Amino acid sequence: MNIQLRTKVDGNYKDIMRQFDRKLFEALKPSLADMEIVSFTGSKTGDKVHIRFNSPMKMEWISLITDHGENEKESFFIDEGVQLPFPLSYWKHKHIVQKITDTTSYIIDDMTFKGPNFIITWLLYPAIYIGFYPRKRIYKKYFS
Repeated sequence: MNIQLRTKVDGNYKDIMRQFDRKLFEALKPSLADMEIVSFTGSKTGDKVHIRFNSPMKMEWISLITDHGENEKESFFIDEGVQLPFPLSYWKHKHIVQKITDTTSYIIDDMTFKGPNFIITWLLYPAIYIGFYPRKRIYKKYFS
């Protein structure tokens, strides 16, 4: 299953990608989740992101950055889940910052995920969509 969210923001795509750091990650934390960032080593290949949800159940989410790159049209990095909270069984999130003009860009969250079966995967769709949709507002504010 795939969800793609596209947000237009002010800023050069290279400058925006350089700001995909722990400070932005903190700003993107869901407001209703009791979540802590255990570690965030960056957005380059080989880096790791480890988050812990503390309620209603304690769950770990660990993703590795498996690729990153930049060209004249976009910058990107990909995180892939290596330890996921139930019921996720697969997670791949491509973070893309795409050039529109020299001073405007799209931030694209392209997420592919699976649950343990087809029905659970379909049930995960609205939860993931609702969980990530607030990023659009946060991105606009953060990069204004």
